[in-house]
Amino acid sequence: MILPIPAIDLLDGRCVRLSQGEYDKSTVYGDDPVAMALKWQSQGAKRLHVVDLNGAREGSPCNHDVIAAIANALDIPVQVGGGIREADTIEKLLSRGVNRCILGTRAAIDPAWAQEIFLKFGDKLILGVDAKNGQVAVKGWQETVKMTATELALSLKPFGACRVIYTDISRDGMLTGPNIPATAQLAQDTGMAIIASGGMSKIEDIRQLSKYPGIEGAIIGRALYTGDIDLAEVVAEFG
Repeated sequence: MILPIPAIDLLDGRCVRLSQGEYDKSTVYGDDPVAMALKWQSQGAKRLHVVDLNGAREGSPCNHDVIAAIANALDIPVQVGGGIREADTIEKLLSRGVNRCILGTRAAIDPAWAQEIFLKFGDKLILGVDAKNGQVAVKGWQETVKMTATELALSLKPFGACRVIYTDISRDGMLTGPNIPATAQLAQDTGMAIIASGGMSKIEDIRQLSKYPGIEGAIIGRALYTGDIDLAEVVAEFG
């Protein structure tokens, strides 16, 4: 069974969605992230995905208070990513009610640090793997490194990384459907739990993803805000 996970992207304290990770292609969907989070919880969400877009771009989280307010307002677990590049940041977020922290950029560019951090925090971390033309993207998707998604995931698996959020940037925010073959291949090649992200456009996308072993979740962003996907309907089907 696959878990549908609604997403809230924070930029300057507001709920937005980007297209293909471009900050100048943002659409504002709300000025009250806490109210938005409560809306998704009321429609049956069992987990919430939050991204600090300011943090992803600047290199350290910028929306701590908003994230804490969301986490404390909800009864469901909240996972957070965006600019998490220090152990102190992880500890601060966890202490303020966040359930899991997502590591992306620094995990890709500083392997020794990532190994140490996964050994320390274990299941409280999710490896965020964002792919652009087959290569891992970092720093708010503004740069790429010479490493594939599979290579990055497997390099950290021995140190306790067990869960990956995989995003195909070319699909993100475009409502064109997720990259199902690449997501399924990553699950097969790594044996890790994979959460699909990027491009969810209709409930059929989630049905297709649910057919593949190892894909445990699907993050839904823009399609919820445009009404292309009804969260209550998805939750009723997938639980």
